[in-house]
Amino acid sequence: MITRTFQDLKLSGLGLGCMRLPLLEGSDTKPDVDQVQKMVDLAIQKGINYFDTAWGYHEGYSEIVIGEALKKHERSSYYLADKFPGYDLNNMAKVEEIFDEQLKKCQVDYFDFYLFHNVCEKNIDAYLDPQYHIYEYLMEQKKKGRIRHLGFSCHGDLPVLKRFLEAYGDSMEFCQLQLNYLDWEFQNAKEKCALLHEYGIPVWVMEPLRGGKLAQIDSEFEASLGQKDPVEWAFRFTQSIPEVTMVLSGMSNMSQLQENIRIWESDEPLTSTEMDTLLATARKMTAKTGVPCTTCHYCTSHCPQQLDIPRLISLYNEFCYSGGGFIAPMVIGTLPKEQGPGACIQCRSCEKVCPQQIKISEVFQDFVKRLG
Repeated sequence: MITRTFQDLKLSGLGLGCMRLPLLEGSDTKPDVDQVQKMVDLAIQKGINYFDTAWGYHEGYSEIVIGEALKKHERSSYYLADKFPGYDLNNMAKVEEIFDEQLKKCQVDYFDFYLFHNVCEKNIDAYLDPQYHIYEYLMEQKKKGRIRHLGFSCHGDLPVLKRFLEAYGDSMEFCQLQLNYLDWEFQNAKEKCALLHEYGIPVWVMEPLRGGKLAQIDSEFEASLGQKDPVEWAFRFTQSIPEVTMVLSGMSNMSQLQENIRIWESDEPLTSTEMDTLLATARKMTAKTGVPCTTCHYCTSHCPQQLDIPRLISLYNEFCYSGGGFIAPMVIGTLPKEQGPGACIQCRSCEKVCPQQIKISEVFQDFVKRLG
């Protein structure tokens, strides 16, 4: 396993993200505990020592399951990261109680890494508002040793990143960005990396496979990349960015874990020619992109209609990409009306917590119109 140096630590180049754990009955609230344990055991055996969870992952069950899986291992053998859930503005006044509860759920006395979660346009004002004393509280926990390293994740655009760095940049030790070859230009990841470099802040990568979408790409794009597997291309891209220290991958089964470990046994940055080819391919892909959903499922717990929003958006993208096709209309035709896009009541509650800031209600309106 490739390692990277962070201060006085040796981190595995690949970290296990705990947002897409294996499930029982296909339910996001039912992670497969036995399978998670086996995956964590193999990960540690093969050199992965970084595990990333969060308050909202699997609607609160990720912290519990990963804490249980890790407790059989020596505390010094792994690094655990968790996050303050500021993606939901209702949590802003609850930093103390949430932090204490997270430690209990994970069954640890401290977090090796802790983040302001999802700094974006919707919450930047609240994150910077002194009345919530979030920054002060987290810095206090760092002094007490309950947080070893403090950072933040960011889905916001460049102006938001600048505001956060101007306020707290001197205290931030790392930044987690959605970074992959598709978003290098599409979501200004290149400019964000450059700004973080100015502050001397290393980059943690999230969504290197863009929610799995870069693991299986259209044949026309795959052909332009030659013989290598699309997953390998995506990871090699992250190995080519000098600012990157940690790459997180949400692995949903043992085969994904084994494949990712194999790739991360060697460090193979892209050549300049390969980089040019990959970014040219990304431009062609984004020209056909529908909605940039990464299936994080933050939206689902805020939907009063209990719609499976990521699945509906996936069908919308399929419909748009295929010019209609048969798959999306066929699947929609099997859903009860109360589970289809027409059941959206336009309350926009889901949009308040969407990291991608997707106008979900408008997407569903358009979907209904396209479906006729």
